[in-house]
Amino acid sequence: MGMHVGNTNSSGEPEVMMEINTTPLIDVMLVLLVMLIITIPIQLHSVNLEMPVGAPPSQQIKPEEIQIDIDAQSVVYWQGLPMAAAELDDKMKAVATLSPQPEVHIRPNKDSQYAVFANVLSSSKRLGLNKIAVIGAEQFTQ
Repeated sequence: MGMHVGNTNSSGEPEVMMEINTTPLIDVMLVLLVMLIITIPIQLHSVNLEMPVGAPPSQQIKPEEIQIDIDAQSVVYWQGLPMAAAELDDKMKAVATLSPQPEVHIRPNKDSQYAVFANVLSSSKRLGLNKIAVIGAEQFTQ
């Protein structure tokens, strides 16, 4: 903030002040901020949940688990038996039609080729398998 004390213009006319007085604007902003803070509802640290009453339904049929392994030489195994890509697709098509659909657990080796794993994963999704899990992913974090 400053104050205009004298006239530096030689013509005798007062100089035009080019700065805007921001003090009233800041006061209005602070009043609005205080009003906003006052009107915000107090946050509670509890969450109200409506839990279901009664016993949960029991799972009548336990889904089958299909194990697909990929070894260090990028050979794909279906339940422990080595499979070619065409055979693997045929097995996946047959399993996709079962009800309930089995869980497919894919366990790649750390030294296997990523392209083989990506091919198995994309084939399983393309053929309609929905319950897919990648097992042993912690070996890739080391």
